[in-house]
Amino acid sequence: MKFWQNIYSQFDPIAFNIGSVAVHWYGIMYAFALLSAIYVAKWFIKYDNINIKQEVFDSYIWWAEIGVILGARIGYVLFYDTHTMYYLIHPWQIFNPFIDGTYVGISGMSYHGAFIGFLLASFLFCKKHKVSFWFITDIAVIGISFGYIFGRFGNFFNQELVGRVTDLPWGIYVNGILRHPSQIYEAFLEGLVIFLILVYFRNRKKFDGQLAIIYALCYSLARITAEFFRQPDVQLGFLYGGWLTMGILQSIFILILAVLILIVINKRVN
Repeated sequence: MKFWQNIYSQFDPIAFNIGSVAVHWYGIMYAFALLSAIYVAKWFIKYDNINIKQEVFDSYIWWAEIGVILGARIGYVLFYDTHTMYYLIHPWQIFNPFIDGTYVGISGMSYHGAFIGFLLASFLFCKKHKVSFWFITDIAVIGISFGYIFGRFGNFFNQELVGRVTDLPWGIYVNGILRHPSQIYEAFLEGLVIFLILVYFRNRKKFDGQLAIIYALCYSLARITAEFFRQPDVQLGFLYGGWLTMGILQSIFILILAVLILIVINKRVN
């Protein structure tokens, strides 16, 4: 386990350089996340013979991706960044990848912000194109859950969102301190496990929207579990009692909302 425990000292987060621009493994993994999510969703559309036109879904992908990117960045600025007021006064700086003329990329993305952005973009797309919101999000969440795996591996390669201190043999050293590889835990719990659950239920669902609700429920529970192994964001720390983090708080909100929606839909169906 020695190599694994010291993997960060053996691994360069930068994959290669194009001139003065450094291409990180983080960015490569997020590109894989996007492409794999699209591929998996389209594969299941074809395999399950889902009744949606390719051009409609292709258009939806653009809407959803823009919603995810905007939501992820804005969500981070609102909930996690220490310079929230600066960005609110200078909103054009939110997506500025340059600092003092040097390209540094855009750092700081919020999953829950991305989730809200995805929902809003999906709602607007469906309203414009007269498509069922619940029908199309059921398709999307299968791809999203699979692509999420690569996203968390991107966090791992970027040596961010590190775990809490541990003495377990599969811990990894971060600045000389042995910590849980919490990004790997999240890739497994919030990505692979949920993907397999959705694949199992996709042809067993009783109404459109059931997969989307299952995704919200499962993700919230998995994220809450993973948060107990993940080091709280340094700029926020614990919000209450040495256990409540921003991730847990937001996941509880999504969990309650998903349960309420499920109750309402079940009453209508039954």
